[in-house]
Amino acid sequence: MKKKIVILGATGTVGNKISEILLNEGHKVALIARHTDKLEKYRTLGTEIIAADITDVQVLTNAFKNADSAFVLLPDDVKAENTRAYQRQVTGKLIEAIERSGIKYIVNMSSVGSHMHEGNGIMGGTAEQEVRLNQLSDVNVLHIRSAYFMENFLRTIAVVKKMGINGTAADGDHPIPMVATKDVAKIAAGHLAKLDFKGKTVHAVMGPKNYTLREVTTIVGKAIGNPGLAYVQLPVEQAKQSFLSNGFSEDFVNNLLEMGTAIKTGFMNYQKRDESNTTPTTAEEFANEVYVTLYNK
Repeated sequence: MKKKIVILGATGTVGNKISEILLNEGHKVALIARHTDKLEKYRTLGTEIIAADITDVQVLTNAFKNADSAFVLLPDDVKAENTRAYQRQVTGKLIEAIERSGIKYIVNMSSVGSHMHEGNGIMGGTAEQEVRLNQLSDVNVLHIRSAYFMENFLRTIAVVKKMGINGTAADGDHPIPMVATKDVAKIAAGHLAKLDFKGKTVHAVMGPKNYTLREVTTIVGKAIGNPGLAYVQLPVEQAKQSFLSNGFSEDFVNNLLEMGTAIKTGFMNYQKRDESNTTPTTAEEFANEVYVTLYNK
């Protein structure tokens, strides 16, 4: 039976892939994003496309009404002067819309490491969002605790091209679970369509294995014909100044860097790996199928 499904952040790394999967399966999908230009191609499929901010309670309420399920998330605001206050505002608006609409199934984009409420930077907000969504009465909520996105490596392509290295402020030698976003989207889309969860539950999505940042740097280096590509852990202050120069707020940058530098504490390694949370796409496949294409653009 086809479902009516709402996708927030429909232009995002995961949201756009979920949208394509559900549309290809013939579901009636409403796509919500702040900027919808990239979504217009779906309008001919009978898709409802809504340009709105995630804090617009009335728009969200109307979209959720009569929907079978919805995909929600906690988007970043790189200019937020108080990151946690912004995150709490977004969560509060989502909860208000869910309660007013009467929707019964929510798939929430969370993250590994969201079992902690401090010491994990931005993920402190996703942890709090999990707890607050779990207080909803008569609403089934499934939290997708995704591993570190392999797609995060795309963000440093400019560094690789300009400096001949790959670098962030995070420890390069601590293995963490990493996942391709197409695998996250497949699992999320399945839950949204099947409504196969009850109460408040967690589904971790952890990729095929744990990798270090240095290991994946070597893998993408080989894919682009630079097998000697090195990973360099950048000084925190250098990384901070780079973000600030791009217009990010200091508080957001502090949260972002805390998340990265805390990798070595093992907070991303809390979730136990098993068959239910291990996904197939390897870093080698990601490098050859995704990284190379964008690197060569």
